[in-house]
Amino acid sequence: MKLRNSLASLSCLLVACLLLTTFNVAGQQPQPAPTTQTQTQAPPSQPATSQDDDEVVRITSNLVQVDAVFLDREGKLVTDIRPEEVEILENGKPQAITNFSFVSLAPAAAAARTPTPAPAQRATAAPVPPVRLRPEQVRRTVALVVDDLGLSFESTHFVRRALRKFVDEQMQPGDLVAIIRTGAGMGALQQFTSNKQQLYAAIERVRWNPSGRGRINAFMPIASDPLARAEAQNSSTRGGPGRSAGESANAIEELEQFREDLFAVGTLGALNFVVRGLRELPGRKSVVLLSDGFRIFNRDNTEQTRRTLDALQRLTDLANRASVVIYTIDARGLMTTGLTAADDVSGLSEQDIRQKLSERSEELFETQSALNYLARQTGGFGVRNTNDISRGVERVLEDQSGYYLIAYRPDDATFDPQTGRRRFNRLELRVKRPGVRYRTRTGFYGFTDEEARPQRPRTRDEQLLAAITSPFSTGGVRLRLTSFVGNVEQGSYVRSWLYIDANDLTFRRQPDGTHTSTIDVVAITFGDNGQIVDQVGRTHSLTLSEAGYRLALRDGILYNMTVPVKKPGAYQLRTALRDTATERVGSASQFVEVPDVNKNRLTLSSVVVNGIDPAAASGATTGQTPPAAAAAPPADGAADGADPQASPAVRRFRSGMVMQIGYQIYNARLDKTTRQPKVETQVRLFRDGQEVFAGRPMPLAVEGQTDLKRLQAGSVLRLGAQMPPGEYVLQVVVTDTLAKEKQRTATQWIDFEIVK
Repeated sequence: MKLRNSLASLSCLLVACLLLTTFNVAGQQPQPAPTTQTQTQAPPSQPATSQDDDEVVRITSNLVQVDAVFLDREGKLVTDIRPEEVEILENGKPQAITNFSFVSLAPAAAAARTPTPAPAQRATAAPVPPVRLRPEQVRRTVALVVDDLGLSFESTHFVRRALRKFVDEQMQPGDLVAIIRTGAGMGALQQFTSNKQQLYAAIERVRWNPSGRGRINAFMPIASDPLARAEAQNSSTRGGPGRSAGESANAIEELEQFREDLFAVGTLGALNFVVRGLRELPGRKSVVLLSDGFRIFNRDNTEQTRRTLDALQRLTDLANRASVVIYTIDARGLMTTGLTAADDVSGLSEQDIRQKLSERSEELFETQSALNYLARQTGGFGVRNTNDISRGVERVLEDQSGYYLIAYRPDDATFDPQTGRRRFNRLELRVKRPGVRYRTRTGFYGFTDEEARPQRPRTRDEQLLAAITSPFSTGGVRLRLTSFVGNVEQGSYVRSWLYIDANDLTFRRQPDGTHTSTIDVVAITFGDNGQIVDQVGRTHSLTLSEAGYRLALRDGILYNMTVPVKKPGAYQLRTALRDTATERVGSASQFVEVPDVNKNRLTLSSVVVNGIDPAAASGATTGQTPPAAAAAPPADGAADGADPQASPAVRRFRSGMVMQIGYQIYNARLDKTTRQPKVETQVRLFRDGQEVFAGRPMPLAVEGQTDLKRLQAGSVLRLGAQMPPGEYVLQVVVTDTLAKEKQRTATQWIDFEIVK
């Protein structure tokens, strides 16, 4: 997929040319306005975690603060430990505790577990749109890392099933989640989201990687080596020196070992990348690695062992400083190291069989030990020898429900290099209460956070890259990205509008009276596999007349991007913009899913909304049907009574305004007799995940429509005069009464804001 004319000239993109056309209403009657009586009070959000609590691990010259979990004999969290019951030791020396507090992350009673409908139910029920979390709303940040570099074909199936169950049933409000493959690219870090639709798309990309170190099954089937036998026969026939059977077998084993060692370091490198991405994120942060394991120690290759240990130590220190706890789950489940039906022992002696089984047991022990060691170093735990992977993930979530913060003041020796090298300071706890055990981080290198913290991005490219790879939008320059996914006879496309608040840009008045500004813009499209599909970066110089400058300050600037899409699927669109004069940077992102219209299933385009003054929409608010128009991406131009801030690109409405809604419906079934579709549409409004308004389902009038495969649809909705300011989500629900039950309902949503 390529961006065609993706970055148009900004001179013609002032909001004077915003997309403000009147939307089509194809037959749905006006809906009653949401009023204070129909609204429900949004539940109180979780108390924002303080900045001190966000900094779980802090290492400064006068303070060391770490987190710890205390458990009873049954493995349940203990929440009433007192400071006098705990002793902390650094390098075996007791330290005076200066701070001891418990941080609870348990969900509030109002946010009790409400499982997502099972897949069979999701097909017929209209799901609640996702809530876009702000940083202060994040309770837990969880990276589910699938080690597709080392996952067997058999294990992949069980991992996918566990991931679906997690999204369906275990994910809670306030959870920011990513599903990342170790073989994925930079775009994987953009998957931190509360949007379950986006997570389902990520799960679909979890597949067996035949080029990794994973096999079909967890263990290589035992078999006599035909290559070794053939080589031995050839050597005997030639009577020459030739390679012996043993030499051939050793060569194959060395190649397999090299391949396994290579990907083991690759897995640790991918985890390192994920932990770095987590460093700036809020909430209680954890990485759950689902893997078939890897070896740390190679008895025959000390250099490889050293490289793996170095990678592991760097990862451990980085995770500790980023306040990330790593948990590991052995995806192989409960394994047997005895003979199985896949083993072929014909031609092997009893001693050979015993040797093969011994190697298999050794492999299981070493690969599980590596997983356990990795988790233990960061205060987590390993889950192994169980076929219930979902329960393993649930144990991790339970473990994330609370923790203690313990701090002490270190002495000068903690950060004294002495021999020119910073030593590793080991930490341990002693608990005086009988029957209570603990988990905490094993230690830290003698560097303060100031010394270890990466330098702030300085160059233009570093600043833009930092903004575009952050899972949260940055607000140095206020941006809003809106994408419309549609389909025409020639194929699907994505049309995006980037709204720029011109008040955040630096304009300089020139002698001729014009105003100039220079900006750097980067736009990247990631595919659902985390790889970059397309990217564009340019520097633009803006020159505006006095009238254009004032208009830009009032209404903003639009950046227009049109992307023809050849392949259906999930895409992540990310943009970053930098004001060169002040080096302020802003970013925005959007997840879009391009439907496969050729599957002939009911689906919808994106939704576009527009706001107009009630006086200009008197016909729409008195029960009259507005004039028909195309419910596709609106053409450039202004409608009477239109407010630029309530345009499709900005979507900031005032209470009491009339919202016009437009979209397309694809693949509605046709009645066998009338050859006409029978479709019902409904509009719902949500705030903080709670429904505040639901319109009546209304039949869609299709008279005059020429393309029944692409129905034009829409409605008008007057916003209640008493609706409180804040962020809302509008959802469109379409029901095809002629379709099969599991394919009868399709939904689409878009967020908007109500301002005073």
